[in-house]
Amino acid sequence: MQASYLELHKTGELQRRAQSAVESLAYCTLCPRECGVNRVEGEKGFCETGRLARVSSYNAHFGEEEPLVGKNGSGTIFITHCNLLCVFCQNYEISHGGAGVEAEDETISRIMVELQRIGCHNINFVTPTHVVPQILTALVGAVELGLKVPLVYNSGGYDKVETLKLLEGVFDIYMPDLKFMDPELSERFCTAPDYPEVVKAALKEMHRQRGDLAMDENGIAYQGLLVRHLVMPGGLAGTREAMRFLAKEVSPNTYVNVMSQYRPCGQAHRYPEIARALTTEDYRDAVRIATEEGITRLDERKPRLFQLLGL
Repeated sequence: MQASYLELHKTGELQRRAQSAVESLAYCTLCPRECGVNRVEGEKGFCETGRLARVSSYNAHFGEEEPLVGKNGSGTIFITHCNLLCVFCQNYEISHGGAGVEAEDETISRIMVELQRIGCHNINFVTPTHVVPQILTALVGAVELGLKVPLVYNSGGYDKVETLKLLEGVFDIYMPDLKFMDPELSERFCTAPDYPEVVKAALKEMHRQRGDLAMDENGIAYQGLLVRHLVMPGGLAGTREAMRFLAKEVSPNTYVNVMSQYRPCGQAHRYPEIARALTTEDYRDAVRIATEEGITRLDERKPRLFQLLGL
């Protein structure tokens, strides 16, 4: 199927949105932080990013969910910095440390086309929330260079509905995290007490735009919503409430990756309740809870450890 942004480009709407988004950087309220800084002039707010996006790396990634990876990998572009900054981030050097280099919009255009050239099934922006204008501008150039594969919006879920509406018809696949359902925990670990409220609204908007995850005859996703839920030690992620929300308020057919990858990275050692690795019991309970709450369309791939344990 044709990527949806091609029609927007054809009508000139993509160019108009890109220009409007860049202009909005003069008083940035793109994300729920609403810092109000002038990023056009190089001022930086919570995300530590000015007019230009910073890119840490890009490659054909084979560690993503199977509907994205297929045979040739997901064309992943890791954006530096973040608007959420979880204390336990597994990409701490990138999100907190700023590892990466500033990239002109034209450079990002060329990266996208190069990933398509080597056969990637999609272009997967990791942590795109704070660089939506840069992505839109780069996309205009990439289409003119021949880009046509689907785009993936791989975010922490801390996204404003107003910004997501700007992306309607641009991103084919939304892949947000659903991290916490307790505002006290999201404040403690992400300095974002409004995270549960924000992520619920964001997921509803993403699903409104793209619906349930849809795949072609080869099992490759071409549009829809894919939700990641990282299981935390001791059930801190609020799995039951999260799965109940998805089943009741989004769709019982939501494709969910119940993730077992948690380990105490970054500054997690400073917080006793998350300063340990996940146990098999933590993970097994989370999967059971998901199915109990009506979410049965779960990502089938499991970490090698859990495969060996027969879980």
